[in-house]
Amino acid sequence: MRELAAFDALADGKSIHDDANFSWRVARHPVGNVTPDDFSWAQSAIPEPEPGQVLLKTHYLGLAPVMRMYMMGGSPSGEVPLGIGDVIHGRGVAQIIKSRNPNWREGDLVQGQMGWQTYKVSSMTPQEKFFPMPKNGLPAALGSGVLGMTGLSAYAGLFPTGDPRKGDLMVLSGAAGGVGSMVSQIAANVVGCDVVGIAGGAGKCAFVRNHGCSAAIDYKNENLVERLDALRPGGIDLYFDNVGGEALEACMERLRMHARVILCGSISEYARTDPFALANYTRLRRTDSRMQGFFVYNHINRWDAVMADLAGWIREGKLKPVQDIITGFENMPKALAQLYYGQNVGVQCCSVRGEPKDWR
Repeated sequence: MRELAAFDALADGKSIHDDANFSWRVARHPVGNVTPDDFSWAQSAIPEPEPGQVLLKTHYLGLAPVMRMYMMGGSPSGEVPLGIGDVIHGRGVAQIIKSRNPNWREGDLVQGQMGWQTYKVSSMTPQEKFFPMPKNGLPAALGSGVLGMTGLSAYAGLFPTGDPRKGDLMVLSGAAGGVGSMVSQIAANVVGCDVVGIAGGAGKCAFVRNHGCSAAIDYKNENLVERLDALRPGGIDLYFDNVGGEALEACMERLRMHARVILCGSISEYARTDPFALANYTRLRRTDSRMQGFFVYNHINRWDAVMADLAGWIREGKLKPVQDIITGFENMPKALAQLYYGQNVGVQCCSVRGEPKDWR
């Protein structure tokens, strides 16, 4: 794809080494999809921790569609708005290599708000939402997505928000994405829902059928309305929405009595000039249904229990973790762009240094 090839050129000649701190910063606020001109590469000295602080060395970084909104100067998750020249927000997995904080030991692996940089000094404040990574036999890479904020989003959207029930006739948009690829498997393999996944392209549709979905709709090459009529002739009990727009409108037309609509994401709307106007919300009244959104940070108190459940389902084979890992910190802008061009499958992540050789 020509648009992504431009990001390869942006990465050319760039690499990191361990005697400096490298970062990606906002060069300009994006208009529409991100472009190479929106990013700037910077190098600085590795900072030294002061009393109460730690020095973190980045191993993995996760990516999510919301990052474009951060770069535009928005604050959808409560972070400090980004200005020109600021390090781009993002969560990741890092190792503590120096500690002057008695609550955190050198060698510990953590995941939290690292930003797009290869080192970070942190006071480990609640606002940064750092959590220790348990050494449970699973790869540390999972902390940048499946066993991270993406996993919490999937769980919080499906269970406390959606109240899934065995036998529910479910539709899931964005089924091949980070949250979607987890929701499909948990809904089918843990709860016992029948899941129809919406994805773009034959390859992604084959993927979702192998990850919890009984059937798939290729929105790029099939008529969404006709396929919904064929696959859900009796209507929908549960719709998990990751894209907004026309997919949400089409599913709203097919609600069964006491249906539930979960608002998780709206990636189809991120590049629109005007917000999508949902004209048929009154379908909720006709069927005594409910539509509910959620904010993942409001579910932080569930963290330990959710991570334990997810790790258990992985070990039991009910959840196959899917992370689309791009290698090289220099490729972070391309990894983000892939989300908006629909090139990723599963959780989009970047391997900055790979798995740590030794961690507690």
